[in-house]
Amino acid sequence: MIDLTLEFVQKLLPKREEESNKGSFGNVLNVAGSVNYRGAACLSSLAALRVGAGYVSLACPEVVANSVASYTPNIVIIPLQASEGAIIDGEYKHIFELTYMYKVLSVGSGLFRLFSTNESVKYFFKNLISTLVDSDLSLVIDADGLNTIAELQYIPLPKRTILTPHPKEMSRLLKVSVEDIEEDRVKYAEKAAKKFSATVVLKGHHTVITDGELTFINSTGNSALAKAGSGDVLTGMIAGFCAQGLSTTDAACLGVYLHGKAGDLAKEKLTAYGMFASDLLTYIPQAIKTLL
Repeated sequence: MIDLTLEFVQKLLPKREEESNKGSFGNVLNVAGSVNYRGAACLSSLAALRVGAGYVSLACPEVVANSVASYTPNIVIIPLQASEGAIIDGEYKHIFELTYMYKVLSVGSGLFRLFSTNESVKYFFKNLISTLVDSDLSLVIDADGLNTIAELQYIPLPKRTILTPHPKEMSRLLKVSVEDIEEDRVKYAEKAAKKFSATVVLKGHHTVITDGELTFINSTGNSALAKAGSGDVLTGMIAGFCAQGLSTTDAACLGVYLHGKAGDLAKEKLTAYGMFASDLLTYIPQAIKTLL
């Protein structure tokens, strides 16, 4: 096991050449948000930009699109037809067509009731993954995306996939209890990485990152991060680093470390009690400065 230290992650930070443009730093397609979880779509999208992605597009239900557009001008918004706040079934084809234009696809943040029926969700993921399985696109799966993967179980994932479960989501992926996972977090993170042939980020105190061969333990973060939306910020950060060309494991390690560092800096000013997940967006640049 390798501890994520300042010296280690400094080497991972992507270089930014002055003679460059937004295309130089990659792009992210974020499929996120639902009527009750509009903030998740916004947090994850802005986090990808905060770590340096060239541009981020958010594909989301129309009601989410309107909310995000009124909050920030920084995200390219792709509104999808919806019914009762959930994307209608036919829109999955539109998402498939969009993936070919992006380096990274992030799926899951706030996607409660992604489509109008649970079977449609499964159908979407099966077809999405089969479409991408041989591609070089990076796929970051969080939240309800993980729950769907848990139901599908043995579907082969694209080679550049990152799964970001918390212990409860991991219990669904591996069909073991949360208590067992918490007793040996490294063991079960490595087991999931091998089972799904993916990089796994098992969130929690001392987050574990592993590809099944190399395993890393994070050294940053505190209880201020135990707030709704914090995981959405992390998902966006990891996607943003993937967009800039980092390997899935390097992107996960750098994202996790800086996410925790931003939480540490925010705690100093706001306390662990008073910090919002949205405050992390303000402190991400300061966290990055500690590596420069």
